[in-house]
Amino acid sequence: MSSDKVDKILAQWLTVRPDLDCSAMGVVGRLRQTSGVWKNKLDPVFQEYGLSSIEFDILATMRRSGNSAVTPTELYQTLMLSSGAVSTRIELLVKRGFVQRIASEQDRRSCKVTLTKKGIELVDTALNDHVANMNNMLSVLSSQEQDQLAKLLKKILLAEQ
Repeated sequence: MSSDKVDKILAQWLTVRPDLDCSAMGVVGRLRQTSGVWKNKLDPVFQEYGLSSIEFDILATMRRSGNSAVTPTELYQTLMLSSGAVSTRIELLVKRGFVQRIASEQDRRSCKVTLTKKGIELVDTALNDHVANMNNMLSVLSSQEQDQLAKLLKKILLAEQ
């Protein structure tokens, strides 16, 4: 197998600190590099549809919620974003005709948001390209390797909760 930048870093640490096991640095370093590389491959697909990654996430979250309207609070809790960030993006998506607000009959300060027909069409089309892009990004791994990686990353994330 070929060497990568992280191998060079690990070799350098081995030279100056042979007493220290830096193998964790190899895993974390590669995950960080992968994250950056993948962000650069994901964003152009969203931009192709005039969306930021946050806007795509909002539309996709609403789409997978079915046809039910969701509150901005439900969105920001699901997306782990601030309420202000979600509110600003919802406003932009409303102006562009992808989302509509539905006023609450019980509380005039509250509203729900739902996708418009135009929003559903946009997110469905963008989602097709997004999934194809992710499949391409993972094509270097076999199905079994992808499954194994998903399980290992899940294990790490669950331990952090």
